[in-house]
Amino acid sequence: MKKKIIIATLSLFSVINVYAQENQLDNDSKSEKKLYLKGNALLIPIGVINAGLEYQLNNKFTLQGDVLVSPWKSFSGHEAQIYMGTIEGRYYFKEAFKGWHIGANISAGTYIVQKPNYWNDRPYVDAQVGLPTPYINSQLYQKGFSFLFGVEGGYQFRLADNWNMDIFAGFGSSQDFYKGYVRGTGERYDSANGYNRSGEIIPYRGGVMISYRIK
Repeated sequence: MKKKIIIATLSLFSVINVYAQENQLDNDSKSEKKLYLKGNALLIPIGVINAGLEYQLNNKFTLQGDVLVSPWKSFSGHEAQIYMGTIEGRYYFKEAFKGWHIGANISAGTYIVQKPNYWNDRPYVDAQVGLPTPYINSQLYQKGFSFLFGVEGGYQFRLADNWNMDIFAGFGSSQDFYKGYVRGTGERYDSANGYNRSGEIIPYRGGVMISYRIK
């Protein structure tokens, strides 16, 4: 499944790139290239910043770059620091910035988090050796980096002059490299040599972007 997600993502990027190149010259003289500044209104109430720029390549293709910053050293008692950057290519079925769209994206980020499966007070068992440890799960957190490949879909529409709303969601493959630590002491809680590695299919993009045209 992970390989299928990565292949689909790269294939969609290739299609977007080919079509964008084929249509670039034809549309250079026909349409003005627009640029929108965007912010995710859905995440602001929880103190997470997700902002970026979406640039028009031609009448149906755009390129978006955005960052996500979750600065929480503790959120409801859990570490939740995430710093991620994403590049996304989009195809609009009607025209750029209007109506339904699909896209493919590649992301990279670093994090200090406590994974949801550690939100309990059960004793931690070292997965490398299968032995119990003196720690409980809620004492532990993870620090590392990730690479993500995924696809998305959504709908964008006009709110007012120069203002749009973009509703979108996406999922893909997350490849994670991390080390586990004990809260308070900073010591490793597992016996792994170097980074642990995990991979999973997750929803990692989504929200309601409010966009303002700056060009």
